[in-house]
Amino acid sequence: MNNNIRNITIIAHVDHGKTTMIDTLMKQSGSFRENEVVDERLMDSGELEKERGITILAKPASITWKDSRINIIDTPGHRDFAAEVERVLSMADGALLLIDSAEGVMPQTKFVLAKALKQGLKPIVIINKLDKADQRANEVLDETFDLFVSLDANEEQLDFPVLYASGRSGWASKEVDGPRENLHPLLDLILEHVNPDDLDKTKPFAMLSTLLYADSFLGRSLVGKISQGTAKANQPIKAINLKGEIVDEGRLTKIFRYEGTKKVPIEVGEAGDIVVIAGLEKANVADTICDPEVTEPLPATPIDPPTMSITISVNSSPLAGTEGKKLTSTQIRDRLVTEAQNNVGISFSQNNNVDAFVISGRGELMLEILLTQMRREGFEMTVSPPKVLYQKDENGNRLEPIEEITVDLDEEFSSKIIDSMNRRKGKLLDLKDTGKDKKRLIFHAPTRGLMGYTSRFLTLTKGTGVINRIFHGYGKFEGEMDGRKNGALISMANGKAVAFAIFNLQARGEMFVTHNDPVYEGMIVGLAPKAGDMIINVMKGKQLTNMRTQGTDENVVLTPVRQMSIAEQLSMLNTDEALEITPKSLRLRKAILNPNDRKKNEKSSTPL
Repeated sequence: MNNNIRNITIIAHVDHGKTTMIDTLMKQSGSFRENEVVDERLMDSGELEKERGITILAKPASITWKDSRINIIDTPGHRDFAAEVERVLSMADGALLLIDSAEGVMPQTKFVLAKALKQGLKPIVIINKLDKADQRANEVLDETFDLFVSLDANEEQLDFPVLYASGRSGWASKEVDGPRENLHPLLDLILEHVNPDDLDKTKPFAMLSTLLYADSFLGRSLVGKISQGTAKANQPIKAINLKGEIVDEGRLTKIFRYEGTKKVPIEVGEAGDIVVIAGLEKANVADTICDPEVTEPLPATPIDPPTMSITISVNSSPLAGTEGKKLTSTQIRDRLVTEAQNNVGISFSQNNNVDAFVISGRGELMLEILLTQMRREGFEMTVSPPKVLYQKDENGNRLEPIEEITVDLDEEFSSKIIDSMNRRKGKLLDLKDTGKDKKRLIFHAPTRGLMGYTSRFLTLTKGTGVINRIFHGYGKFEGEMDGRKNGALISMANGKAVAFAIFNLQARGEMFVTHNDPVYEGMIVGLAPKAGDMIINVMKGKQLTNMRTQGTDENVVLTPVRQMSIAEQLSMLNTDEALEITPKSLRLRKAILNPNDRKKNEKSSTPL
């Protein structure tokens, strides 16, 4: 029996302080030298994670406390990365449930707690961010207990220990107004409350592959908890899938375990420990890595199906190749295949001509993260409008993905939000006061009506509202929904936009280009206030004459161009449009650039 290892996961709603809490735990447990320079939110190691302040990939770390090793796995809080959370829970013996002392129970809290309780974990509840001026720790604790009850927690799970803490300030206490010295009470509680697994070291080696990393030095690295036996460097191993079929065979070339956030090579890994192994090229997440004599796969959580897809193809605009270095369909295909192998939340397929690739994921953020990463790597591509993925029930009726939306806002904006959600086929489930003229509204709405809705929500609430969305399930098809009502302003030729022309066209609608921006035939350079596309000339300069009249030489003042994210621009697209993505630019365009070809296509078939 392995008494000195505890495997725990930190679960919480997005931005409730998981990563900051792990940082402080590691610093206080002596994981770093006194003079060592440590990044803030060091677990968020990816460039996009640091920029956006969110965790995208689950990552293990390890700390030593009182002769015991505590393996901690940081998990994403955003709904699109729920597949990561589900798999990580299978490695854990216990869970720390972090809840913001002001925001309280949120949609993702409900989701991750339901998964943890289903796995039989007995969470430690931490009411975090107690240094907030608007903390309401006692009310939040009541909300948390109600949540446990509503999720059918058993008696042992309902008898959860509670700590009040501030991860940023680095203290935890058993009482709201107790001593605020350090996080040692939390570390002691983990050793006391979390029971290590009673695993058999004498059986043949077996572990469930839970996370997968592509490592340029080691190749494919598989992370998992050893469920039985011991793993030794250079021993023969195989990978079997959930059906018991052999997927891969080879030798265990390297074994690592985590010390702090660093991977340290070891000779032997024992049952109960979380290790990283290399040596298999085809094994994937949910496969069992084991000794050749093992025949039964370890049970694994099936991955939830994707709900949304986009089609990525080669950049076919006249400006192709002017900004990026990776342009060919082969380069794009190889990158997407690698992503699908490393990210189990994403699936990949291609057409017969191998020039268009369909990528499916759990939501728009997951797809946007992928496109942003590819853009930074130097790719150019054309992306179709997102499509939701439908299912059929046993009677053949169409089902569509439904999301649960929780919004917190000032009371004065609630009627606007209810109206905007009604237009998106949203149904109001609950409306309650949260004090200080604030309301919390909960809706169910189809995913297809919510693409790009966050920016609209922030506009309607003047930037003061908070919106959270989580996949609820598949529900009946809610009927046709209005698309974009504004017509596109389309460039008539190739060239560079001129300030004089843009100034005179501003009255026709919102412009997306400014002076000297390159444009091309079929590129969408603005939106009209009414329906119906319009072809315009943004390159028309001022006529040069030898006559001077009053007012003609004044400076031309252009309205600043609205800066939009990839998700916002994708949500604006109609079915006959696309988004050109390059390392430096995002350009909306018609899928068919030539106006005559567009007309022929409209007559001969339905729009692309």
